Amino acid sequence: MIESHMGYLVALLVAVLLMLGISWWVARRTSSGEDFLLAGRKLSTPLVMGSTLATLVGTGSSLGAVGFAYQNGWAGALYGVGGALGVFLLLWLFADVREHGFMTFAEEMSYYYGASRAVKGVVAVLLFLASVGWLGAHIMGGAMYLSFLTGMDENLAKVVIALGFGLYTVVGGYLAVVVTDAIQGTILFLGFTVLAVLALVTVGGFDGLREGTADEAASLLGVEALGPLPALSLAVVIAVGVLATPSYRQRIYSAANVRTVRRSFLLAGALFAAFSVLPAVAGMSAHTLAPGLENPDMAFPYLATTLFPLWVGAFLLVAGLSATMSSGDSDAIVGVTILMRDVSQVVTGRLPRAERLVAYSRWALAAVLLLALVFALLATTIIGYITMMISTVLTGLLVASLLGKFWPRATWQGGIAAMAGGSAAALVVNNVDAYSGFWGNAVLPSLAVALVAGVVVSLVTPRTRISRQEALRRLAEERATLDVGTRVRGGEPTGRTAD
Repeated sequence: MIESHMGYLVALLVAVLLMLGISWWVARRTSSGEDFLLAGRKLSTPLVMGSTLATLVGTGSSLGAVGFAYQNGWAGALYGVGGALGVFLLLWLFADVREHGFMTFAEEMSYYYGASRAVKGVVAVLLFLASVGWLGAHIMGGAMYLSFLTGMDENLAKVVIALGFGLYTVVGGYLAVVVTDAIQGTILFLGFTVLAVLALVTVGGFDGLREGTADEAASLLGVEALGPLPALSLAVVIAVGVLATPSYRQRIYSAANVRTVRRSFLLAGALFAAFSVLPAVAGMSAHTLAPGLENPDMAFPYLATTLFPLWVGAFLLVAGLSATMSSGDSDAIVGVTILMRDVSQVVTGRLPRAERLVAYSRWALAAVLLLALVFALLATTIIGYITMMISTVLTGLLVASLLGKFWPRATWQGGIAAMAGGSAAALVVNNVDAYSGFWGNAVLPSLAVALVAGVVVSLVTPRTRISRQEALRRLAEERATLDVGTRVRGGEPTGRTAD
């Protein structure tokens, strides 16, 4: 057993050192805040696609989805279905915002509402908390896995996981994140393919899988196991997460141009839809082999440690932890970007000095990682944690972004009302057992209440008098202070050119 533990730890150490080496190489090319936080706004299709895919195949859609499939059969694939739908909608609805040179989602939202400081401030706080929350989920998932495999104390494992991706993110910034994510995404696909295929062979193929699965769980997408409405809610809440989580917006802002965004998201969505089957097969296989696991989130490490020799288990360890690290590093850097660009302005009334932005960002990363460790203690299962957070924080934000972008009558008061209404509805549903049991999660009522609140309040408040062009100009002037987007790379102008 000790030999196995050492083998797993050595594999993790090698993977982290590789990522750290890449980050050091990247850091030599980082000279400005735009380089550190947005990779110079010149990411190519392979990097945008690879890093997007690696973030999609994160803690929830890998470790969490395997555990969910352990309990609910083919319903484990709903995570992939919802995520792919979210990526396709994101590319259709929002890929064109790359033209405007935004740095954060809060800045984008402010633009929709006449450069409203109120909207930017509210969204900045919400998105900072969401980023830290996502980061907490990744730390929690990786720590549970590492602790199971090595016998390490779970709190110590959380520190190890946070340091694992925290170190190379601090060193290399966002370019290090996307390069390492592309590598980790490749490892993920290989690892989960190996896991699913070998697990399926071990249980006797699909016939054996079917024999070990309850009839309801074996239904199409596990709808009979969950119920139609909860199954729909799960797919929708994951799609909402993609549409409103700031790490995906960061891919848009840092891509070379709009065409790169669209091509990258199309490829990532298609590959993620195909990937969705793998965690479901792995989880159902684990249930067939060991139907009495106390914690379903341990289904993935159970397969890795009991079915395969040490070298395969070590490879799967790296694959599983790549899921947490490739998502965690993205949310860490996005949280810091929001902190530097938006939260600091809300709190202090000014932006950091451009020449100190890289140093400030590195210190802020340490603070964000520390805060996320606290958040990671607030839940017991990964899927439950993620769905609760999305429905509470992000549904109203998504509705506000859609109203602001596509409905000219939307006002900043309506946007804030949509965010508040969505969160209030989610809190009610999440805290009333009868409601949560009926809906599965709070996303559908939260979306409905957010939409009604946003429309009604917009109609009873004065129209926004500031034009989109003027809003863009004001935001570009603010951004000029940081020197991170006054001139957008790739040929698109910002509002600054309108002066």
